[in-house]
Amino acid sequence: MVGVVLWMEEDGALYISRLSVDPEHRRQGIARTLMDEAEREARRRGLSRMTLGVRLELDDNRRLFRSCGFEDVSLRSHEGFSEPTWVMMERRLTGTSSGS
Repeated sequence: MVGVVLWMEEDGALYISRLSVDPEHRRQGIARTLMDEAEREARRRGLSRMTLGVRLELDDNRRLFRSCGFEDVSLRSHEGFSEPTWVMMERRLTGTSSGS
């Protein structure tokens, strides 16, 4: 196994709770392929949104998710912090499934 994506339905969206690719296999399109699969699942379930949270310090992750169509929705703070530590991101799904 070189990558994994975990999701659950939450608040009417497919929430991506974890995306991970083995460091030796990064930059080969695996993360994007996993996100494409998550989108197919969201559409299969009839959901119109996908959401996820990313720590603000993980710039590469935020860039990846932006390139997958996600946008920042709100800044949030982990318990015990007064300043934002992570961002909730969302991707609205439009149109019909590609059929794949």
